[in-house]
Amino acid sequence: MRPLRLLAAVAGAPRLLGARPTAPPYSLSGARGTAPAPDRPSTRERLRAWAELLRVSALFTVPGDALAGAAAVGRRPDRGTALAIGASLCLYEAGMALNDWADREEDAVDRPHRPIPSGRIAPGAALAAAGVLTAAGLALAGRAGRPALAVASGLAATVWAYDLRLKHTGLGPAAMASARTLDLLLGATATAGAGVTATSGTTATRGTTGTRGTTATVGTAKAVGTAATVATMSGGAGGGATAPAARPRPAIRHAPGRTLTPGRTPAAALPAALLLGAHTYAVTAVSRHEAQGGSTAAPLAALAGAAGLGAALLRGRAAPGGPPPSPPTAAGRLLLPAFAAAYLRTSGVPLLHAALNPSPPLTQRAVGGGIRAMIPLQATLAARAGAPVGGLAVMGLVPLARALSRKVSPT
Repeated sequence: MRPLRLLAAVAGAPRLLGARPTAPPYSLSGARGTAPAPDRPSTRERLRAWAELLRVSALFTVPGDALAGAAAVGRRPDRGTALAIGASLCLYEAGMALNDWADREEDAVDRPHRPIPSGRIAPGAALAAAGVLTAAGLALAGRAGRPALAVASGLAATVWAYDLRLKHTGLGPAAMASARTLDLLLGATATAGAGVTATSGTTATRGTTGTRGTTATVGTAKAVGTAATVATMSGGAGGGATAPAARPRPAIRHAPGRTLTPGRTPAAALPAALLLGAHTYAVTAVSRHEAQGGSTAAPLAALAGAAGLGAALLRGRAAPGGPPPSPPTAAGRLLLPAFAAAYLRTSGVPLLHAALNPSPPLTQRAVGGGIRAMIPLQATLAARAGAPVGGLAVMGLVPLARALSRKVSPT
C-alpha cells in the first residue's frame, strides 16, 4: 500500500514533477478566502460611476439660471455671470453627491444599481466630494463680491438642509424650489455686483441755489479728473451767486458699448426666479413617487402648473416696483412664443403620460423631462427680459443635454 500512496502523492503535487500549478479561475478574498475578490474597475468604469453619481447630464440645466438672472437685471453676461455659473455648477454637483450619500440605504433597496449601493463609489468619497464642491462654489461666488457670496451661502445651506433633513418631509419641494430661486438670484446679484464694482468710484454732488433747483453730476472712477462739483458761493447781504453747474448725464457708461439702466437691481430678477422656483416645486413633487409610482395627482398638478407658467411667461408684465420692460424686438417677438412652446412640450408630454399611466418608468421619464424643461424655461425668461440672443445661447444646451441623458440618467 505504501507504493500506491507515494504514487498518489506524486500525482497530486505537480511541483514535484516540475510542472507549474494551474491558477484558480478567480482569487479569493475576505476572511480566510471565502469570497471572490472583485476585479479592479478600469479608469473608464470609475469615471462612469462618478458621472452617474453627479448626474452630469443634468448639468446643462444650470448655466441658464445665471444667464436668465443677468437678463432680468438688464445686463449682458460678464465676469460676474461667469463666476456665478461656476459657483452654481459646483453647488449643484455637491447636492447630487450629498443626495446619494444621504439616500444610500434607501437606494440599496429601491435602486441597487446606483454607484454607492453597487460598491463602485465609497460613501466617504461621495461625502468628501460634496464638501469640496461646496467649498469651491462658495469660493467662486466670493470672487463675485460679498452680496453674491451671501446668496451662495444661502443656496449652499438650502442644498445641505434638503439632502440631510428636508427631502423626505413636506418641506422638501419647497426647499428645492428655494434652491433654484436662489440660483437665479445668484446670477443676477453677481452680474449686478460686477457692474457696481466697475463704477464704484462714481460720486454725486448737489448744489442748492436761492431757488429749489438741484443739479447732480456723475464721474466714473476709471477716468481721471472727471468728477464735477457744484460750489455755492455766499455773497453779502444781497444774496449769492452760483457757479455754472455741469450738464447732467442720464446714464453711466462703464464699458465700451454698454449703458447701465438705472433702477435694475437684483430685486428685479425676483419674478423670474419665482417662476423658475414654481416649476422646480412641481418637478420635485413628482419625483417623490418615481421609485414606486402610483401617483396620478402629482403629474396632473404639475401639468396644470406648467400650463399656468406658460401663460404667465407670454403675458410679460413688468415686475411690481421695477423698471418698465424693454420694448421687445422683432427677434424677441418671434423667439418668446417659440421658447414657451418648447418648454410646454418638453415638460407637458411626459407629465401627461405619467398621469395616464403612473408607473415608475413613466414617472421617472416625467421627472427627467421636467429637469430638461428648465432649459427652454430659462431661455423664455431671458427673451421675456429683452435678451433673445441670451435665450438662443441657453437653447443651444438642449441637444447636449438630450444626447448625454441617453448615456447618463438625470434622475
